Amino acid sequence: MITLYASSENFGLPEVSPYVTKTEIQLKMAGLAYQKVPATPDTSPKGQLPWIDDDGQAVADSTFIRAHLERKYGFDLDAHLSPVQRAQAWAVERMLENQFAWTWVRDRWLAPENFAKGPAHFFDHLPEAIREQVRSEVQARVAANILAVGVGRHSDEEVLWLGTRTLDALDLLLGDRDWLFGDQPSGVDATALAMLIGVMTPYFDFPLRRAAMGYPTLVAYAARGMARFYPDFAWGVEMRQEEAA
Repeated sequence: MITLYASSENFGLPEVSPYVTKTEIQLKMAGLAYQKVPATPDTSPKGQLPWIDDDGQAVADSTFIRAHLERKYGFDLDAHLSPVQRAQAWAVERMLENQFAWTWVRDRWLAPENFAKGPAHFFDHLPEAIREQVRSEVQARVAANILAVGVGRHSDEEVLWLGTRTLDALDLLLGDRDWLFGDQPSGVDATALAMLIGVMTPYFDFPLRRAAMGYPTLVAYAARGMARFYPDFAWGVEMRQEEAA
């Protein structure tokens, strides 16, 4: 039995972490049975979520989880893609995970209003005497990570420009297709959907979220993904309503 160690449902999302969402969608694409257990990053072999326990074998990091599952269970989420499309899918995934994610995680963690209503509550369970100190320390570590990847070195306007360049690219790549590479989803769709619903959730307000909602094709794509992979989750309904408004 596969156990997926996850974050939690919050912020108007089925999972706080887009990387957990990516892995969960890929598990659903593959039709693999799994159980989901809330966890914290310190439980993971690599200090981050998600990670899985697959009959006693621990595998961490969403990219390596997918590779493990495809190898062990004999499936290929990209079986319908050409070699060139596989290369393009890998490039899109790196674009989304290695930069785009940071352009909106920055607003979630470092914009004071968003931090106060969102990530700050991760620490509510701690004793009051240390709560604020731990909050500040973790927020500082996240800020250091954002600085290290480069996004934290830019102005608000520059970060918005970077984020919208990715949205432009994704919008053009998707075109009038249901999924990025045709009429059925592939592995990269799990990544794209996770990142888009992460930035589009109405729980937070920031310029990149408002920009993302200005792409009707991407809004419809996100709604389609929510309807397919999280049909009972209320936010998927909200997305379809906002798209139609």
